[in-house]
Amino acid sequence: MSLPRINGYRLRSKRTAVLISACALLGIAVASARPPQAKQDSIKVVTSGAFTAAYLELVPEYERASHSKLMTEFGPSMGTTHNAIPVRLERGEAIDVVIMAAPALDDLTKQGKIRADSRVDLVQSKIGMAVKAGAPKPDISTLDALKRTLLAAKSIAYSDSASGVYLSTELFPKLGIADQIKSKCRKIEADPVGGVVASGEVEIGFQQISELRPVKGIDIVGELPPGAQRVIVFAAAIPTTSKHPEAAKALIQWLASPSNYTLIQKTGLEPVRHK
Repeated sequence: MSLPRINGYRLRSKRTAVLISACALLGIAVASARPPQAKQDSIKVVTSGAFTAAYLELVPEYERASHSKLMTEFGPSMGTTHNAIPVRLERGEAIDVVIMAAPALDDLTKQGKIRADSRVDLVQSKIGMAVKAGAPKPDISTLDALKRTLLAAKSIAYSDSASGVYLSTELFPKLGIADQIKSKCRKIEADPVGGVVASGEVEIGFQQISELRPVKGIDIVGELPPGAQRVIVFAAAIPTTSKHPEAAKALIQWLASPSNYTLIQKTGLEPVRHK
């Protein structure tokens, strides 16, 4: 009876064949007993538009420093669109970190959808106005000037999130022009307001300055004047659906660290400075 071949070579003795077979079996046993390499889970983050530009700059640095993988999605702080953060949490979507307007976050906390004491304020954001690149820049330096500009505009756009809710439900009524401009106002759902301004679909548009800045094809006229401006805080927190709350907490603490202040300011936001 001929000796078996292993890897194409005929063995010279039965003793050698037995030894090699035993070693092979031992190797299989050891491999079976060795625990599989742990697969690092991704941290799922959903951020609203105001913090997006700063966040996208910070993500690569955090991933390099922590060896964590961030899976990022985007959605407005308010509204009823499919990707709005409140809608996502209402349907039980597993999210580790949300970054959104503080008033909307407070509502979710009251509803039991955010872990108690997990909120950390990150930035303060101002509302600005934009026109199509190269178009005349209307005067919005005072309340009266802003009112005249709104009345004269052919069309006005605002978001379905924090800034747009404030404009449509508080500022326009405060200026006494809500009914007069209602027919030419357009609420933009889940997309940057700057996009419809750049395309010429609307004449003027309002949104957080940090959301207007990245949009090409527009000019930012400026921020709303005193008496009209609403500074909105954007905060990070951990939903009750989080699968990795400890990793989420570490990420939030890092986002709020002073080492990131300079970069955040470059995106048109003011960091909330923690003592």
